[in-house]
Amino acid sequence: MKLRWQIFWHAFFWVAIISFLVFIAHSNTKMSTNDLLVVFVLYPAINITLFYLNYLALIPQFLDKKRYGVYIITVIMALILYGFAKYGVALIFKQYVLMRVKAQLTGFGSYFLSTIFTSLVYLFFSAILKFTVDWFLNERIQRDLENQRLSAELAFLKSQINPHFLFNSLNSIYSLAYQRSETTPEAILKLSEIMRYMLYECNDNKVDLVKELQYLQNYIDLQKIRFGNKAFIDFKVEGAIESQQIVPLLLIAFIENAFKHGVASNPLTPIRLLIDVEESHLHFYIQNKKHTNNRDASGGIGLNNVKRRLDLLYPGKYNLEIHDKTDTYTVELSLVL
Repeated sequence: MKLRWQIFWHAFFWVAIISFLVFIAHSNTKMSTNDLLVVFVLYPAINITLFYLNYLALIPQFLDKKRYGVYIITVIMALILYGFAKYGVALIFKQYVLMRVKAQLTGFGSYFLSTIFTSLVYLFFSAILKFTVDWFLNERIQRDLENQRLSAELAFLKSQINPHFLFNSLNSIYSLAYQRSETTPEAILKLSEIMRYMLYECNDNKVDLVKELQYLQNYIDLQKIRFGNKAFIDFKVEGAIESQQIVPLLLIAFIENAFKHGVASNPLTPIRLLIDVEESHLHFYIQNKKHTNNRDASGGIGLNNVKRRLDLLYPGKYNLEIHDKTDTYTVELSLVL
């Protein structure tokens, strides 16, 4: 909150409190206007200066720095000085403050003790306000720091995706070029479309699910080119996908691993991929037959990356199950979009 707004709300609070007390006293007693001004305006103004002395100076300078002894001594001195100051003011306006029944003046001792009690009340509430404001400020700072940390971690995780994907894709295209395949230009064009999506359309926190699924389809097409159109994948999309959004580049790691570690060249055991959307829930299912000599079905950096992104971006809103069996590798992801 900006300083001028803090000053405004503090001033508004005190004016409202004093006005309320004056109104109540004026309605229920026969005090004169001078009585009201002295008792409910002048003395609260003195106590308010003690309030802000503690709030703005004593607590920050001593208590916040754990100089407890100095703080206690300073508070005691302030109470004594304010007690004498209030009694001095009371002598000036003794007819409004010190004069009591039978025209007798209130003695210094009893008045001093009562004013010490009043001062302690103001000190107590100034301390409560200071600690409350500091607590909320520290909480906001911690939230900001945590958000910055999470943003930096997400940016790092996302930065890992492009090189990881590009590395695998370039290996595929290199293989085609090495074989002097006629599909090499088509593969390069398909990779160009994929990279355009990754570089220019994935900068937002979420993208349209339709675009993300088209990106997945382009990747699958690229893999089919790599296998000479002998890659078999049963890809189905069900449900209403048009109005949904998803964190970009979240599902690609599962499909990459299916092609990298699975058997895609057998029409009898194709890679099975199903994406089903029902209202705001997405169900993702992919299964591939494993190579007999595959020792890295987990996929290394790719799955670790996507698991961490799920934890950060969909906390408590997803369920990921991985079934690593002898012959098959299955991933099921349920996600609240």
